[in-house]
Amino acid sequence: MTQLKVPDMRCENCVKRITNALNDAKLSFSVSLPDKTVRIDGDENAVNTAISSLDDIGFEAKQD
Repeated sequence: MTQLKVPDMRCENCVKRITNALNDAKLSFSVSLPDKTVRIDGDENAVNTAISSLDDIGFEAKQD
């Protein structure tokens, strides 16, 4: 699993937007609002897809 930091995730609405985007990308993941992280289960391609999907909805994500 790869952990991404998403510092702009601030509320449940953010979690919902992130969840919808990553579900649309068909990724296996978990989101933690308290930690402001997204954990991606998959290879480097899955991680890059997640970063791109988050960027498309306005969230910058960096590997932790």
